[in-house]
Amino acid sequence: MRSGEELDGFEGEASSTSMISGASSPYQPTTEPVSQRRGLAGLRCDPDYLRGTLGRLKVAQVILALIAFICIETIMECSPCEGLYFFEFVSCSAFVVTGVLLILFSLNLHMRIPQINWNLTDLVNTGLSTFFFFIASIVLAALNHKTGAEIAAMIFGSLATAAYAVSTFLAVQKWRVSIHQQSANDYIRARTESRDVDSRPEIQCLDT
Repeated sequence: MRSGEELDGFEGEASSTSMISGASSPYQPTTEPVSQRRGLAGLRCDPDYLRGTLGRLKVAQVILALIAFICIETIMECSPCEGLYFFEFVSCSAFVVTGVLLILFSLNLHMRIPQINWNLTDLVNTGLSTFFFFIASIVLAALNHKTGAEIAAMIFGSLATAAYAVSTFLAVQKWRVSIHQQSANDYIRARTESRDVDSRPEIQCLDT
């Protein structure tokens, strides 16, 4: 039977061997925090945006544009067809663009691209959609044959126009607020830099 000293020696050698093998092994356990890993796994829905006025309006716009597009697609015969084609293009374009913006805003993906002015982008989208949905609804009303699908398309097109108009008004207000905040931040930054220069006489000497 081995003595206690021999057992202690074997245990010490085993621990040192495991430490050496662990240090030399290329398969080290990762210590990277999960929050720092980027990719689709870090996406989270923003319920506050979807519960807000802008989020609800954008969801309504997507739904109304989709229903209007489906209604216009069910029409099998038309003469003339220019108004129908124009309404189809407007409703499909509004659905796609607004749907993409809804995904970006609800998942906070727009925060990863700060180079784009998203307030202005949303304002341009809602403004153009309001104008073209209004024109397309009027043209379809003037050239339709009073079928059920055409009447339904006009109704949902008018509702989409109203939703986009309200969203445009709110987007203008939000854009103005962001402009005022940016100008205020620029003013504060300029005042801070001027005070730093006044408090450092060596900079004034270099300037003179």
